[in-house]
Amino acid sequence: MHNQSAIVIGAGIVGLATARALSLKGFSVTVIERSERAVGASVRNFGMIWPIGQPSGTLYNRAMRSKAIWKEVADSAGLWYRESGSLHVAYYDDEMQVLEELYDAFHTNGQPVELMRKKDIIEEFEGVVENGLLGGLYSATEMIVDPREAIATIPQYLSEFLEVKFIWGKAVTNIESGKVYLGKECLQADVVVVCSGADFETLFPEQFNGLAITKCKLQMLRYNAGADGMHIGTSLCGGLSLIHYQSFKTAPSLPQLKARYEAEMSEYVKWGIHVMVSQNHLGEFTVGDTHEYGLTFDPFDSAYLNNLVTQYLKQFVHAQSWNLLQSWNGIYAKMTNGATEVFLEPLPGVYILNGLGGAGMTLSFGLAEEKIATILS
Repeated sequence: MHNQSAIVIGAGIVGLATARALSLKGFSVTVIERSERAVGASVRNFGMIWPIGQPSGTLYNRAMRSKAIWKEVADSAGLWYRESGSLHVAYYDDEMQVLEELYDAFHTNGQPVELMRKKDIIEEFEGVVENGLLGGLYSATEMIVDPREAIATIPQYLSEFLEVKFIWGKAVTNIESGKVYLGKECLQADVVVVCSGADFETLFPEQFNGLAITKCKLQMLRYNAGADGMHIGTSLCGGLSLIHYQSFKTAPSLPQLKARYEAEMSEYVKWGIHVMVSQNHLGEFTVGDTHEYGLTFDPFDSAYLNNLVTQYLKQFVHAQSWNLLQSWNGIYAKMTNGATEVFLEPLPGVYILNGLGGAGMTLSFGLAEEKIATILS
């Protein structure tokens, strides 16, 4: 029997992960999503579950826990996924040096990584540009889901297996302890968790105003490049990704690599561009991305930035045809002080869970489990 009730606001990945964690702790859970289906950052990403990007310790462990939950959910819900691992490729000596340093650090931590030479990469993976390739760092921990399919299907799974209820297409207008208002309609719950992502102006604006929080807009592309049957077999990243992830800061020579990029590729650094590609079960390449920070963004995507991404992509990935299917942008909330999430209790029994930055797919399931355990302790 459920003896306590909970309401979760937002049906993106953070909200879905929170609903799961609450239900498993015996709560009767209702998720309220203002759109008819979730259309925010959770469907606008690569679908990468990306432990290698997380620093060792709490965040890496959280990523690995999240990955285990993703597999469990995907297996139960019949969702496609691929444990593709990741390959960071190097075409310059300084990039290769950073990869060697990262190999030493990750290997020492017991992470399943290997340094690959050019010959091995070409033999094992399709689509990697051979010309100038020095080698790469392969990690076995990364996994791909199709985010659009996953975010659409997980609610059905939660309804069926965990009896979570969903209210679609209704906006929450006000919250008090134990009460959630949808205009004049009032719902009651013992616990309320607000997982509203990039929309932090609407509910509890004062709390968010007090935080070191901003938003990030990223541009992405999808190519039908693998339609001819080419399967890369892993997720590929170019050298620019090395200056993007927190975990890579352990490499002693990273500052020199960053300095070279700033000198030679200033536009890429200015727009926070690093280029990676994931391939879904249809063979399509999801490619990105850029990083613009602020509270209000131009709604239009810049062809100039998409061209920068594509030019760099073609330096390390080749395909028979580059047929552009879609381009779009996503916006997520990000802490500017180095914090990896926001967890607040603005009113008794009312919690805010937000601010995972670009790692929502990678961290949400594990984080939600941890935070719900904290609420109940």
